[in-house]
Amino acid sequence: MTINQIRQKYLEFFQTKGHTLIPSASLIPENDPSVLFTTAGMHPLVPFLMGEKHPAGKRLASSQKCIRTGDIDEVGDNHHLTFFEMLGNWSLGDYWKDEAIKWSWEFLTDKKWLGLDPQKIAVSVFAGDKDCPFDQESYNLWKEIGVAEERIAQLDKNANWWPAGGNSVGPQGPCTEIFYWTGGGQAPKKFDQEDNRWFEIWNNVFMEFERTADGQYKPLKQKNVDTGMGLERTAAVLQNKKSVYETESFVPLMEQIKSIAKDYQEESARIIVDHLRAAIFIMSDDLGIVPSNLNQGYVVRKLIRRAIRHAKKIGIPIEVDVTTPIVELIVSQYQNVYPELSKNQRKVIEELNNEENGFEKTLEKGLKEFSKLSSNKKISSQQAFDLYSTYGFPLEITKELADEKNIKVDEKGFIKEFKKHQELSRTASQGMFKGGLVDKSEQAIKYHTATHLLHQALREVLGSHVEQRGSNITDKRLRFDFSHPEKMTEKEKQKVEALVNQKIQEDLPVCVEEVSVEEAKKRGAIGLFGDKYGDKVKVFTIGDYSKEICGGPHVESTGALGRFKIVKEEASSRGVRRIKAVLE
Repeated sequence: MTINQIRQKYLEFFQTKGHTLIPSASLIPENDPSVLFTTAGMHPLVPFLMGEKHPAGKRLASSQKCIRTGDIDEVGDNHHLTFFEMLGNWSLGDYWKDEAIKWSWEFLTDKKWLGLDPQKIAVSVFAGDKDCPFDQESYNLWKEIGVAEERIAQLDKNANWWPAGGNSVGPQGPCTEIFYWTGGGQAPKKFDQEDNRWFEIWNNVFMEFERTADGQYKPLKQKNVDTGMGLERTAAVLQNKKSVYETESFVPLMEQIKSIAKDYQEESARIIVDHLRAAIFIMSDDLGIVPSNLNQGYVVRKLIRRAIRHAKKIGIPIEVDVTTPIVELIVSQYQNVYPELSKNQRKVIEELNNEENGFEKTLEKGLKEFSKLSSNKKISSQQAFDLYSTYGFPLEITKELADEKNIKVDEKGFIKEFKKHQELSRTASQGMFKGGLVDKSEQAIKYHTATHLLHQALREVLGSHVEQRGSNITDKRLRFDFSHPEKMTEKEKQKVEALVNQKIQEDLPVCVEEVSVEEAKKRGAIGLFGDKYGDKVKVFTIGDYSKEICGGPHVESTGALGRFKIVKEEASSRGVRRIKAVLE
């Protein structure tokens, strides 16, 4: 069964169970300052898991584009990927454990759907602790379905709670995971979660708590089911492949690298295709992320440079274009599912070529410099930072080179240096749900509304070319990225600030309506995030001034906002400016 067939079957199955299909949201989270990328299918749905009404109803299903950089050191093994698709179905206060568990079993084992062997399936459930009791209900349901007791593991919060460990702020709860035996012959009678031949393919999260900033677990307003099934991993299982890199998405990419490498090494080839694939999907996003030294752009740059370093390692000549053929192969594979790939293909190739050519020029010099430094058997924080600032080596590349020579790098010292220069350490993308729309505080909601006023004011002062390119909201300030080719003048900033404050003083009403996407466009609503809501969207209208597609929440009228002040205006990336502002 191909990846396209599995995706289609999954969505069809949940349609038969009354779910509305919603499109994949952007890889760049909307209004969540705690993560750089969408890391799971539930991420764009957080407001609705917290009780906001979703325009598409209470039962949803999708295939969501995801980026995870926390496992970047594991990429190259059989199943870790930086970019992947997550199949998911959700109940927003509707069905609960009984339906979720029985439907996942039906989809996996019924011949009409995936037809997996029930005798090769094992599961795990939450063992219980001081915060939440043993998940007896899930345990009983699996037994009732026919899973033997020795195939039901009881595991702690690190394994059977989402987010893992339960230390993050926001919606969460116990989960039950499903594993499939990929070793030869019959599966062992007893499930051993340490045996990696048991391959995790599905996770059902029973989201019933909100963890507050002070570590309390409060019952959520509604109980939610949030499931995730890795598409590429499931394809590897169904196709009897030992690795995701042997599935049809990766084979042509691997063959392309093999055809140009003089000293082909499987692990390096896997890293190259994984990293370029992730960078291509991020850059194809309509938000226009390009390689840079900040935020998402820094991660893109890091991925591309690590890929180029491995290309060099396996003997791909400097004059050979590594990236363009990979873009073309990925676009041909995915353009029917994700049309933004073909739409932005030319821009992506251009940016990749620029990055590839620019980095290759300094790579040779950097490798020579590293060789000199490595004779001391230790790379100091300053030396590691010099390699970064002079030769463009992200810390990961320096660490990787050091590991190959069995020498140490002062990583902690490097990160201190790094933060001094207002960059991001690699752990920045691992935090979960500490703010943004999860922060339902009154002040965060005020900032969310103020962002709409700012967006419209910028369009009036600078022109209709201004479009949102991302925002980041906490209860202390707002940050807003928008398309504009040049630095704003003092006069322009003053005009924007005055316009926003004028609309606040007018105490305009904030109204919301649910309409179709077409109707929203007809009425002149702006906003980049409409696609993720499906057929119906929420349109927030502020007086007769602003009309924007958004997920909420907002204040009832602008008079509640206080005084708006622009603190900083700066470049974010090429063609994108950034405003930081506060409400006083």
